[in-house]
Amino acid sequence: MSVNPSVPASADAHSPEPDFFSLRVVRKKALAGGIYLFELRHPDGAALPAFTAGAHLTVQVPAGARRNYSLCSNPADGDFYQIAVKRDATGRGGSVSMADEVHEGDLLQVSAPRNNFELHPRASKFLFVAGGIGITPILSMMRHLKAQGNDQFRLIYCTRDAGSTAFLEELGSPEFAAHVQVHHDHGDINNALDFWPVFETPTNEHVYCCGPRGLMDAVADMSGHWPSSAIHFESFGVDASVYAANTAFSVRLQKTGTCIPVAADQSILEALRAASLRVPSSCESGTCGSCRTTLLSGEAEHRDMVLSDEEKEHSIMVCVSRAKSAELVLDL
Repeated sequence: MSVNPSVPASADAHSPEPDFFSLRVVRKKALAGGIYLFELRHPDGAALPAFTAGAHLTVQVPAGARRNYSLCSNPADGDFYQIAVKRDATGRGGSVSMADEVHEGDLLQVSAPRNNFELHPRASKFLFVAGGIGITPILSMMRHLKAQGNDQFRLIYCTRDAGSTAFLEELGSPEFAAHVQVHHDHGDINNALDFWPVFETPTNEHVYCCGPRGLMDAVADMSGHWPSSAIHFESFGVDASVYAANTAFSVRLQKTGTCIPVAADQSILEALRAASLRVPSSCESGTCGSCRTTLLSGEAEHRDMVLSDEEKEHSIMVCVSRAKSAELVLDL
């Protein structure tokens, strides 16, 4: 298969904003309640940039926003990418645009893969913990390990119910069934899985956890006595429902005096992009720290999972955080 020189190589996980190229949606499939699988290929049949298990793509959705989605396909399958997207009507609009407006045959602008959640090169045994759509990078890891002949892994997969569980049939197949424990809480916090028996006694496993904040916090709490180097987290960001409703505000760039409006449905990062200002970014969910920017004045509503209380006095993650005051002044 030929390699198209217009397709960029894999991007560094913390590099400035990636280059984009066109991929065609060759398959769209409903996996579970509100969750859709998208298979992407190069329109000319060119090979795609290689990726490692745990990597993500940045996709420009039809509504214009850019969103990150983890690859769930096997890295050995070099001629296509697969992502799974959960339609979230309470989110920032990217998943709704993907679910409602993207169809088979469409072209999407996509970045080369980047990875903030790689398998440790010296790890040999793995404990995966996934919640909801957090199964996507974990499934890629499991597919990769199976392809490498490594069966030393297990998965704990927490979801609301069978109808909202993506990839349930594959995870119940002979290839994976012996490795998988699925837990449904049926929307009742009293039915949440007790992780203490899982983490009470440290093992030589490396733990990879991906899912909503509540799951991440539970695993972090229960694994505090494990070696920190063995615990790895990937997050889909903060729960926006715990914050006040988004309102419009403005950011002023100290170096030029330029005032940039930020709409209620727009992040600071997106507003900066629209003004042709490039700011390094990667996860765009407030978890990696790439877009950290110096905050000179104004009151921020911090929505990231990175900054300490002290750092919040003079820094802001522009991918997710917003303003409580009418204006923020940034060192840009």
